Amino acid sequence: MPKLGWVRFRWSRPTPAAKSYRITRDRAGRWHVAFAAVPRTIPAPGNGEVVGVDRGVRVSAALSTGELLTVASLRPAERRRLRLLERRKARQRNGSRRRERTKLAVARLKARETDRRRDWTEKVSTDLARRFDLICVEDLDVRAMTRTASGTVERPGRGVRQKTGLNRGILASGWGKLVGRLEQKAPGRVQRIPAAHTSQRCSACGHVAAESRQSQTAFRCVACAWAGNADYNAARNIAAAGQVVAARGGQGSPGPVNREPPTLGAVA
Repeated sequence: MPKLGWVRFRWSRPTPAAKSYRITRDRAGRWHVAFAAVPRTIPAPGNGEVVGVDRGVRVSAALSTGELLTVASLRPAERRRLRLLERRKARQRNGSRRRERTKLAVARLKARETDRRRDWTEKVSTDLARRFDLICVEDLDVRAMTRTASGTVERPGRGVRQKTGLNRGILASGWGKLVGRLEQKAPGRVQRIPAAHTSQRCSACGHVAAESRQSQTAFRCVACAWAGNADYNAARNIAAAGQVVAARGGQGSPGPVNREPPTLGAVA
């Protein structure tokens, strides 16, 4: 390696047919060798199955099959240690050796969390690409959703702390990474569905009402009284919308329409 000399490293997987490579060092002090190669795609199973994926904070990915998947994160003991290290770092003097050791310990814990999230994303995306012919996800602008709400000095933002916690939860769930890996592993089989009314529409009768979403996890339709998990209900709506879009050749999506029953003597 230029400027480094001979470098010994461990093979973690078979070497791809790559023309270039890059050696990096992360904030936890670990060295990595990355080869630039086009990843292999996963062939469709050919079973005609369609799945809807609803991304959330408490439930990272809810499937229309009823599966509720949560991203792997730090364990309770690791979170307690991370809080203690953060408090210790706040008391230590800038530039001191103790502060540098504390920063390295914090970086190693956060790197562990990042590795677990990446591993979860790879496994879930591979599983979905192997099981379903069509994968439907919400068309969300994650970058815009995770922008800061602090505002400016002249016009300060509102609910900055709450928005910061929401941004942290969205990024910790890996919303963008999951869809990105799905589109790479199953090209042409990932359908983006407009997110409007997916959480307010009843997947049983199609009635749209904001009052049906009782809480973050509870959904009860005000029209037909169907009740279930809110994320599961949204995933079913996403899957149904994906089937409609696929039937139309990718043109348009169903809008929120509440149909009243016809009265006697009415002409349909």
